[in-house]
Amino acid sequence: MATPGFLPTHVVPPHGMPAWEAPDPARPTVPLDALLPVRLTERRGDWGHVLCANGWSAWVDGRRLIAVPQDPPGTDAPRTAVADPRPLLGRAEQALARYRAAVEELAGGGLDGEAFRRRTSGLRIGVVVDGESMWLYDPAEERWAYGDGTGLSTYAADEPPAPPEDAGHAATASEDLGHAPTRVVTPKGERR
Repeated sequence: MATPGFLPTHVVPPHGMPAWEAPDPARPTVPLDALLPVRLTERRGDWGHVLCANGWSAWVDGRRLIAVPQDPPGTDAPRTAVADPRPLLGRAEQALARYRAAVEELAGGGLDGEAFRRRTSGLRIGVVVDGESMWLYDPAEERWAYGDGTGLSTYAADEPPAPPEDAGHAATASEDLGHAPTRVVTPKGERR
């Protein structure tokens, strides 16, 4: 029986994975099934403590978990200032063309590794297209935008969330990632 309100943050890799009672290789337990939805609740180095929908928990190799993306904003949500996807698509095409040209030069012997690194330094692009849904990374705004072909809305931003009001809080899984977590924002820029 699923725990009420269970929202997975990750899934187990397609071939399943071993699990342990504690972050100790000497204490194995039942392996986790392939593509099982889990919630990552804690990290200790490479170890990840996961909670399953039925309430069972175990320690796993956290590096192997596959992150579950958040759902995109609803189609009835108001659009942000980046509503027209064409300019961002054009910038993504230009960045990809510059990268491809540098790869061609490198492969043809016209660039060495250091020249390739200098030529591609600062290029950032992110595009995911899945049918009518599209996610574009906007490096100028440091955020991901979701589009449905008619417009874009902010999906997630690189900027970390504001510090909690209680400075003495316990560390959470997202704070122990080793990098700033991506935060999901509503189309009006409010934090969720």
